[in-house]
Formats: sequence, C-alpha cells, structure tokens
Amino acid sequence: MKLLCSKNDLLKGINIVSKAVPSKTTMTILECIYIDASTEQIKFTTNDNQLGIETIISGDIIEKGIVALNAKLFGDIIRKLPDSEIALETDENYSTNIICGQSKFTIQGQSGNDFPILPFIEKKEFIEISEFTLKEAIRQTIFSIADNDTNHLMTGELFKITDNELKIVAIDGHRASIRNILLNNNYGNQSYIIPGKSLNEISKILSGEDEKQVKIYFSDNQVIFEFDTTVVVTRLIEGEYFNIAQMISNSYETKVEINRKELLECIDRSILFVNESGKKPIIVNIKDDELQIKINSTIGSMDEKINMEKSGKDILIGLNAKFIMDALRVIDDEKVSLYFINSKSPCFIKDDEEKYIYMVLPINIIV
Repeated sequence: MKLLCSKNDLLKGINIVSKAVPSKTTMTILECIYIDASTEQIKFTTNDNQLGIETIISGDIIEKGIVALNAKLFGDIIRKLPDSEIALETDENYSTNIICGQSKFTIQGQSGNDFPILPFIEKKEFIEISEFTLKEAIRQTIFSIADNDTNHLMTGELFKITDNELKIVAIDGHRASIRNILLNNNYGNQSYIIPGKSLNEISKILSGEDEKQVKIYFSDNQVIFEFDTTVVVTRLIEGEYFNIAQMISNSYETKVEINRKELLECIDRSILFVNESGKKPIIVNIKDDELQIKINSTIGSMDEKINMEKSGKDILIGLNAKFIMDALRVIDDEKVSLYFINSKSPCFIKDDEEKYIYMVLPINIIV
C-alpha cells in the first residue's frame, strides 16, 4: 500500500476515529486504526466493540492495500511532522514507512484480519436533524446522565420520536434534562436508549454547522449516525426507560421569572461554602419580589437576594447548587422561569414552549 496525504487530512481523520479507541484492552488490534485503501477511497476505522467510527479522508492512492496501525503511535508521529505532504508505504509484512520531507519513521503494522469491522445495518428508515441542533441537544442534556452502572438505563439518553417531535431525555436519579425538538418530517413512534459515552464522543466530532445534516438510522440493537464523510455506530442500551410523563407536572403553586445570569452568578458564589461531597444544599427562599439564597456550613455562610417576578405562593426549599447551575449554564435565554409545587416536590426550569425542561429534586433542610 502507498498513500499520499496532507498532514491536515491525516490528522483530521485520526482525531475523528481516535474517539473509539479503548484506553484499556487486552486485544491489541482494538488499539489500532484500520486503514483501508483497497478501493477508490481511504477509510480510517476504529472500534471498541461498543462504539465504532469510520471516516473517509482525502488523499491519493498510489498502491491499494490495507493495514492496521497503533492509533496512539501513528497519531503522535503525524502530529509532530511539519505541515506538508506525507507518504505512507506498507510492505508485504505490514511494516509501514511514514515519510515527510527528510523525516522517515517505520512502525510495525498488522494485517487487520482480526479487526472488528463495523456491523452492517440495513438503512431503511431514518430521522434527519442538523448538526447544530444535535450537538446542542447533547450539550444541553448529557450532564444529567449517571456516571456509574448502578442503573445502566441512566448511563444513556432516551431518544423518543413521536410523529414530528424528538424528545431527548437524561436522568441520574436526582435530576432530569429534557430537550424537545421539532423534526421536518413525521417519523411515527419510536423509542431508543443511546449510551451517553457514545453521544459525548459524537458531539465532539460534529462540526455544529446548521446547514449540515445528520442522518440517524436505528435497528433493534444498534444505531448509526451518518454525517459529512463520517459514520458512527453504537450499541443501544436494552430496557424499558422511565415514564417521563409521570415525572413532569404542569401544575404549580409558585412561578418565578428571573435573570438567568444573575441567578447563575449568585449560586456560583454560594458553592464556595459547599463541602466536597456536594450534599450541602443551598436554601432558596422565595418571598414577595425577592429570591434569597442562603447557605451555612462549617467554613462560612452566605446570604444574597435577587430581584424577581413571582406569581403564586411564597416557598422555602433546599436545592443542590451544582444541579441548578448545570441547567442554567446551557440555557441561552436572558430570563428563566422556575416552577415549584411545594418544598418536597421537584423544581422545574422550563421555557413557555417547553423546548427545554430541567427537573431537580429537593433536599431536606432544617430551618
């Protein structure tokens, strides 16, 4: 095999597929980038058996062939080379020369016969969404997935399609993040749980351009994301997701409209007195036209008031400062609306159209 590629094209491909290289594995072949130049295209593929990524890079194929190269070593070499044309030459024993100007590196590759190529999924029905919308939806929800396997369903996000609406949901047992997105077509009723780790890596690859589209194909146990010259395949999480409709309440006793930036900065100051476990709640006292945030801990205390517009009853409630901040950080609106039922029920942050909904469970406080 002999290829001629620019450093930028090689590096772009390496950066994309490296997202599916496992950090720890007993199978050395999974640590490799599978380079397939046996046809008219140069394809880079990686696969950790949970997430697989394939991308096409630009370049000239002088001699066709296939080789698997250690992803880390190959990537490190390419990054350190000057911005110029690079030649990759592989002999019959898969020994690979990387030549750029006066520099020449030789690394030992593998045949790739044992490499787990991406599974075939029959591409029938798909949903289509812009790269910008998908990237934003992941950013605005991914922080609410669970970071352990205590409940495997909580390590993924629900993609629930109802006619022309896509609902993306993340839950960790203490909070929920929901994004409702209108689609351009009617896709019937479908529901899938996608691993949060895979979505996080996909969001890093997406350019986020509004005019570029992502096609999402689903099968019984896998999903394909297809965009630009890249294909990402990931396994679905099996199981019955939580009943979201039962968690969301449209009735409330108190509604607060407040400047998002002011509230975020106030809560950010309060976490100076939150202990490392993060279990110490902030006390939110909503009364008349002021929202008061208080916290008392062994290292100090804080008491601050913010002007707001309130309708309904006064309320005193304990909340996790980080959970509220996580939601406020990803909302773009100048003002936000907070809804409360009582001090024992969740706090909801949502817009009028319910394009986003954030739910945070309360923490018991001793007054």
